[in-house]
Amino acid sequence: MTANQRYNLTELLACVAAGLLENGRSVFVGTGFPILAAMLAQRTHAPGLLIIFEAGGIGPQVPALPISVGDSRTYYKASAASSMHEVMSASQAGYVDYGFLGGAAMDCYGNVNTTVIGEWEHPKVRLPGSGGANDVGSLCWQTIYVMRKQSPQTFVKKLDFLTTPGYLSGPGARERAGLPAGSGPYRVITQLGVYGFDEETKRLSLLSLHPGVTVQEVQAASEFEVLIPEKVAVSPEPTDEQLRILREIDPQGLVIGK
Repeated sequence: MTANQRYNLTELLACVAAGLLENGRSVFVGTGFPILAAMLAQRTHAPGLLIIFEAGGIGPQVPALPISVGDSRTYYKASAASSMHEVMSASQAGYVDYGFLGGAAMDCYGNVNTTVIGEWEHPKVRLPGSGGANDVGSLCWQTIYVMRKQSPQTFVKKLDFLTTPGYLSGPGARERAGLPAGSGPYRVITQLGVYGFDEETKRLSLLSLHPGVTVQEVQAASEFEVLIPEKVAVSPEPTDEQLRILREIDPQGLVIGK
């Protein structure tokens, strides 16, 4: 829990992530945290948010936190009960605004590794790989990353493996690679703050600090230099109503913990 004991880190990050999702937009979510944030947004400021699940649920009004993207509750009052092929095709056709992803490591251009740490032939750690992450990061218009353990080992100068493209080598690189113009990483949320990407350089830039966090902590927890604007906002703390809804969504603490 935080110092005031009202909320824990997961609850703070869920509220921050939910605040990024606009009413009337669509979001591709994976199991766990992304579902929690999307459900919170739908039950507060974005009732018209279209939630899309990887297994094929499109536009449900999810009654309680599903344990996976294939849980039957992901089809509750849905606009469609389709398939993985259908939702991936929707992304490719340009119908999905937001994609929610995680990552083991990220560089300054928002490129992400979820495949291997160390050399491919002799790795230190084998990770799960892409799954649908490359498709989501390549084809959704704006990708939101949640990386809860920002450190010099997760914010790195050079990736051991590029699983999901961010802005690749910088301005114009995504388009040259054949990815949709105007698409790419949008926000990165960590235990320290919220980041965006500079319009000109496409490098990671700090947008807001979470309560009690300093700019010095942000820089110390990154192997590359994070761009710092003149004015840095502070992330809003969860309201009592948001916390009530989160705990109603996840009464067993499967994601938010106890």
